[in-house]
Amino acid sequence: MAPLRLWSSPVFEGMQRLPETGAALLVGNHTMYGMLDALVFAEHVQRRHGRVIRVLAEDVHYTVPGHRDVITRWGAVRASRENCRTMLAHDELVMVFPGGAREVTKRKGEKYRLMWKGRTGFARMAVEAGCPIIPVSSIGVEDSFDIVLDADSLALRPLRRLLESRGFRWSELAVPIARGIGPTPIPRPERYYFRLGAPIDTSRYAGRADDAALGALRDEVHGAVLDGMHALFAQQSTDPGRRFAGRALETAAMRARFGRRSA
Repeated sequence: MAPLRLWSSPVFEGMQRLPETGAALLVGNHTMYGMLDALVFAEHVQRRHGRVIRVLAEDVHYTVPGHRDVITRWGAVRASRENCRTMLAHDELVMVFPGGAREVTKRKGEKYRLMWKGRTGFARMAVEAGCPIIPVSSIGVEDSFDIVLDADSLALRPLRRLLESRGFRWSELAVPIARGIGPTPIPRPERYYFRLGAPIDTSRYAGRADDAALGALRDEVHGAVLDGMHALFAQQSTDPGRRFAGRALETAAMRARFGRRSA
């Protein structure tokens, strides 16, 4: 992870809110492609805080040879209610992305949009386990790419018809074709930003599994993730180190100051 960490120069806010022990459900926004910032965040938590994040991964991840082995090594587990219950019962840090695959396969004009579709499964799991929900907000990845072709592009319509005829869920799983540096798929070295919001106590919903209660909890978490994203947008807008050139200038200035002091 060192090359990606150096390339993205990530910033982490609110990490003191991560519990040192015990179960918690981390709920975050998925960014395009889904893996880049998730791996940076998971690696940071393990390296700096000594805890392994157990990401609930959709079934599609386990259909790709090699990829499924990588995410398993990082602690990912096939998404299911039973797996979630088991891990929370064993005091694990479990992370879910309610937007799922559709939030990863964004179209043009959907930058950083949340697509939770009214899902309440994560809220149910947290209430059952009696554990807190920690909102996790992330930005940066979707500034690293420009979408060239997405799932709705006319140029991909023949391929869409072919794959859908064979049962492929095109609308949810068709990954956009994007460019980063120039015409290449290499992401631009935008800084990644992460923010943990205040833990949300689920004990007030104990014993309640009705739609109204779970919907209210979902909306609270949804709002907290959005608030975190807006705070990060504000931080990003004034950060001289957001892009590689700014970070290089900062590094040069620090070295110059250090050199003068040494002299």
